[in-house]
Amino acid sequence: MRKDFLNYFVVAFLLLFSMGFVSCEEESLEPVSDQEQVDNQEDQEETAEDDPIEEGGPNAAFSYLALGDSYTIGASVTEAERWPVQLVDRLRSHQIDIKNPRIIAQTGWTTGSLLNAIDRADDLKESYDCVSLLIGVNNQFQGRSLDEYRQQYEQLLDVALSKVNQDTSRVIVLSIPDYGVTPFGENYGDEVSQEIDEFNGAKRAITERKGVAFFDITPISRQVPSDPDLVAGDDLHPSGKMYGLWVEEVFDYVKAELNQ
Repeated sequence: MRKDFLNYFVVAFLLLFSMGFVSCEEESLEPVSDQEQVDNQEDQEETAEDDPIEEGGPNAAFSYLALGDSYTIGASVTEAERWPVQLVDRLRSHQIDIKNPRIIAQTGWTTGSLLNAIDRADDLKESYDCVSLLIGVNNQFQGRSLDEYRQQYEQLLDVALSKVNQDTSRVIVLSIPDYGVTPFGENYGDEVSQEIDEFNGAKRAITERKGVAFFDITPISRQVPSDPDLVAGDDLHPSGKMYGLWVEEVFDYVKAELNQ
């Protein structure tokens, strides 16, 4: 009898333990410090050169560097659904011989985080045939100033240009998506959309002043209320379907420049 009681007690305790101590990860835009983000880079940064893409080996004609944050690394979607990977796949389907994208991006990164990560990346080539840049949502989310964003974004754009030998036609910049219309972002009200517009205004002005192509994908992100399939399962980040629409926006331009 005592043994049966002890067995029952142990099973009951383990059941309660498993129910009460399982942690749940909250949805967030990772509002942590730049240093914390960069310190975790070696463990968390993903490189698309290791992705299982069948074509375009290391000896392919063209190279592509993608710089950004969660929207570039593709938080909450598969590797194949990331927009830089979809872009490469689409280019290959049009006989563009291009390597797997080199991605420097991580969820939660601000402009400062990305600058630090680039400084720490010792495997970057001196030059690439194409560079994309999409950064800024975490500056807005963390309450960073617009002045800081302008300064650091311009530094990042200069880095991107340095990687294409100052050929402005080989850099593409994407606007910041509006997460304020997602199920997660609805908790923050219309203020998010207004601030995203302010950051994008600063981004566009700097980009166009330097003669670089600026692609406004923000209106696509604002289609989420009428097409829920455009948001990933985390109710925050874009789905592979939305990333595909971004690729539609930039594809003709990138294809034409690489074919010159």
